[in-house]
Amino acid sequence: MNILITGANSGFGQLIISELLKSGHRVAGSMRDVDGRNAQAAAALRASGVEIVEIDVTNDASVAVGVAAATERLEQIDVLINNAGVGAHGLQENFSAADFRRLFEINLFGVQRMIRAVLPEMRERGTGLILNVSSLLGRVALPFYGPYNATKWALEALSENYRAELSRFGVDVALIEPGGFPTGFIGNLMLPSNPDRDTGYGAMAAAPRESLEHFEGFLTANPQQHPRLVAEALAAVVNTKPGERSFRTEVDRIGMADAIRPMNDLQAEVTTGIFANLGIAEMLQINLSAARAA
Repeated sequence: MNILITGANSGFGQLIISELLKSGHRVAGSMRDVDGRNAQAAAALRASGVEIVEIDVTNDASVAVGVAAATERLEQIDVLINNAGVGAHGLQENFSAADFRRLFEINLFGVQRMIRAVLPEMRERGTGLILNVSSLLGRVALPFYGPYNATKWALEALSENYRAELSRFGVDVALIEPGGFPTGFIGNLMLPSNPDRDTGYGAMAAAPRESLEHFEGFLTANPQQHPRLVAEALAAVVNTKPGERSFRTEVDRIGMADAIRPMNDLQAEVTTGIFANLGIAEMLQINLSAARAA
């Protein structure tokens, strides 16, 4: 298949691409600043056979130009993987509305831009896969990750709705929900722009930093939590036949996925029941004949 992935320069992105290439897929990877700070990553990916396109997911024009370039090089885009994202950490009050907006521009609005760019051709062909990289923090809220939690919960809702609205056209939608992994994610966390508000929290002001240090140590002590697991899980979803893919795939080896999976199963049951009561149960089933009818 022909696959476009955003955030190709990230830790997850490079591992995902490696797994996709092993399966024989053609891949176009997008990133910002291809000729600048990401030039080395772009060159390494090109050397492995990846088509590199420059896309800033926060910019409409950049998305349009980049998706058009990827489509031209790959001939068509069968799979879109929305992997670009950024985290945030700190006391929620210390994040301004502008901080929240910046995070939503990347983690949610960027996904919407990318999906809108590829959907017309996918609908016309009657086939396609949109795979959004979410987080287990899109299922449960943890202190000090407030803005990030909000973007990932919103991404889950966006994906739920696209799943229902696109199923009749043969376009599949799926979510990957990783736990915390030792990638460059922690080092690139967005911090609040108003740390001066810490003064109102007393001893609790140190809690975000202490919790992050504890989590980094926890990851070091649990080497089984390797980011390669995310790449393998994502590639497995891509390689699964339409109609057989799980909507949600949790990826984690340190207990969080085991706690959240029953909740995901229950939500799936509740959603199925509600859709059935509303007489729209078919919206949860991919239309496998759409490609033949298109």
